[in-house]
Formats: sequence, structure tokens, C-alpha cells
Amino acid sequence: MSSAAQPNGGWIDEHHNGVRYGLEGRVLVEETSSFQRITVIESERYGNGLLLDGCWMTAERQERHYHESLVHPALCSAASIERVLVIGGGDGGTARECLRHAGVQHLDMVEIDGRVVELSQQHLPSIGGGCWSDPRFHLHVGDGIAWAAEAADGSYDVVLVDGSDPAGPAEGLFNRAFFNHCKRILKPGGVFATQSESPEAFRQVHLDTVKLIRELFGHADPLYGWVPMYPSGWWSWTFAASDGPRYRQPLPERAAAIASGCEIWSPRWQRGAFDAVPAFMDRELNG
Repeated sequence: MSSAAQPNGGWIDEHHNGVRYGLEGRVLVEETSSFQRITVIESERYGNGLLLDGCWMTAERQERHYHESLVHPALCSAASIERVLVIGGGDGGTARECLRHAGVQHLDMVEIDGRVVELSQQHLPSIGGGCWSDPRFHLHVGDGIAWAAEAADGSYDVVLVDGSDPAGPAEGLFNRAFFNHCKRILKPGGVFATQSESPEAFRQVHLDTVKLIRELFGHADPLYGWVPMYPSGWWSWTFAASDGPRYRQPLPERAAAIASGCEIWSPRWQRGAFDAVPAFMDRELNG
């Protein structure tokens, strides 16, 4: 879907379907791990950033748009948040936001590429923040799809999928078998969430993902926001629960405990983001 990012006259670009999304800067690291090509860049506008196989993943002054949107609707609404599973998320941002919630007692993060973790710790330390040394945090370098398949029924209160686009090592994060395991390992009152691509740049993937998750869980809805450095800038996260759309109603005490430290997320923003459903999506889901 996207070509390799190449430094070109000071620009590092992601190419997607005839459009390019770029930052002016310089490449700090470019190497190929056992799974993918990893690029770390330095930019004046957004700070240090990360690309995987030529696709933008995150940057120091962009990451809150993504991580707050994925984490807080789930963590503020699940019946309990003692045990959390993060699949992917090697930059540490999702784990960092989860661990801001005092109710989290144990967080497993399963990242397939340990080199992403190492380079993020070295070059983007502000994104993971203190998560790496938090005693509640447990890093597992391995296959998150296998982890979900092997986990016991009802072993997590919240499951968050922070994966890259559905290609390469992340391809298996967008299919029925994987989502079924995510549902199976949730406790009653649990919430599942995944990034679900851009409704503009990845329209069909987005449609298929939301409809499949809704079919499996019974209750699922996309939340729409923006990550300006991603293709089209318009992004989505999909939330699901088996006992009703609890993810739409943040618990006031949890929300109050973390809201002052958020740049993007708030209960008011969340209400608008869930309601900002484009007409084509409303017809597909509810027509």
C-alpha cells in the first residue's frame, strides 16, 4: 500500500495511493530487523518520529492524538481495569497512557519486534515515558496473535490492539480468528479496542474491520479523530464490548483522574468523536 520512505531534499515521505505524507527532517536510523524496515527520523515540526516499512507510526509531538484516543474510552469504561493486554505498541505510548490509570495492576505488552522497543527507548523516550520501569508493566517480545490464542478465557479486563497497517507482521491482526480470541479472553464487563485505519485512505479495510467486530461482539462502534501525519490525517479506533456499548460512557471518577493530563481526550471530545460518523459509514452500519 505504501512505498519506502526515502530522504529526498530534506523530506521523509510515506507514499500511499498517489499521495505523499511527509516531514522535513533527517534520518537518524534506518535498519532492517527480522520483521520489517525500521526508520527513525528527526524533524523540527514534530520531533523524532518512527516509520515501519516506510509507513508513519508515531512522532513525539503527534503521538497523543493516537494514544489517548485508543486508550481512554476503553480504560474509563470497562467494569474493571486490573488486567490489561496491549498487542503491539512497541513505542510505549499506549502502555504509558494505560498506566496513568491507578486501577491498572498488571499490564502485558506483546510486541513482535524487540528492535522497535529498543530504538523507541533510545530515540523516542518521551513516548514510553515511565512505562518501561513501572512494576505493573510486563514486556513480552513475541507474537501477539499467538499470545491471544493461548491466553486463558476471561483473563483480561481490557484488550488493546496497537498495530500497524494490515500488512507484513500486522496482517493477522485484522481477521475473524484473532478478534474472536480477543473476545474470548475478555472478562465480563471488559472492553476491546483496536486502531481501525483511516475511513478515507483505507476505506474498505475500515468498513470491513468495523462490521466484523460488530458482528462478533454484538456491540462495536468506530470513534473518529485525527493524526495529521497519517495518510489523509483522518483516523479511527473501534471499540467493542459484549454486554452493551459501555465504551461510550466514561465513568466520572476515572475520567476526572486523568483528564487534566490529556491533550486530546476528554469526555466531551469522546462524545463528539463517537458521533462524528460519516454518512457512508452510517449507511453501511445502520442502513
